Amino acid sequence: MDYAAARRRLVQLLSPEGIDARTLAALGKVPRELFLPADLHSSAYINEPLPIGCDQTISQPLIIAIMTQSLELMGKEKTLEIGTGSGYQTAILAELAREVHSTERLPILATRAQQVLSQLGYANIHLHAAEEKIGWEKAAPYDAILVTAGAPAVPLALLDQLAPGGRLVIPVGSRWEQELLKITKQPAGLRTENLGDCRFVPLRGKGGWDESPEG
Repeated sequence: MDYAAARRRLVQLLSPEGIDARTLAALGKVPRELFLPADLHSSAYINEPLPIGCDQTISQPLIIAIMTQSLELMGKEKTLEIGTGSGYQTAILAELAREVHSTERLPILATRAQQVLSQLGYANIHLHAAEEKIGWEKAAPYDAILVTAGAPAVPLALLDQLAPGGRLVIPVGSRWEQELLKITKQPAGLRTENLGDCRFVPLRGKGGWDESPEG
C-alpha cells in the first residue's frame, strides 16, 4: 500500500473542513499506520477512530485536526497531552510545538508509543507515567494542554498548570458522550468555547472517572 498517497488523500479530505495549513501539513507528514496494530495498517487513513488495544482508540483524524488546530500552536509553545495512547496525537503536537510532555497511565501503551516516537526521531517529546494528580506539574506552566479522554468536568489541576493566555482543549460530559471545550486563560478570567459534540473513552483517575464499570 502507498501510505504516502493515502496521507495525501486524507489531507485532501480534511481540507474543506476548515483545518489550517499547518495542521494539515502535520497530518500529511506523520505516518499514522505506524501507531496502529499491524492488521489495521491498511485502514490507517480512513477518517474513523480505530482500536489500539487495552480498550483504547486512536481518534478520528478530523477530531485530531480540530483539537490540534484549536490549540493555536505556532511553534514556540510548551504543551501537555493527557493520554499518550498510541502516540499519534503526540507526534502531531511535536510537529507544531517546541516541546511536548505527555502522560499515559497504561504502561503497555506508553512503551509502544515510546518505541514508535523514538523510531521517528522526535527529540522534543517527553513521555511520563501518569501520576495520581492529573497533569505533569514538574514542567508547568504550559501554553497549551490537550486531553484525549472524556472528563466529567474540567479538572482544576489542569487550569492551574495552564499559563496565562494558554489554551486547554478537553472533552467534557458523560462516559459515553461529551462536548469538546476550548478554554482560554485570559486576564479577565476563563473563556470557554464549545467546539461540538464528540465521543472519547473515559478519562480515568483523579480528575476523571473512577475505575469501576459504573464510574
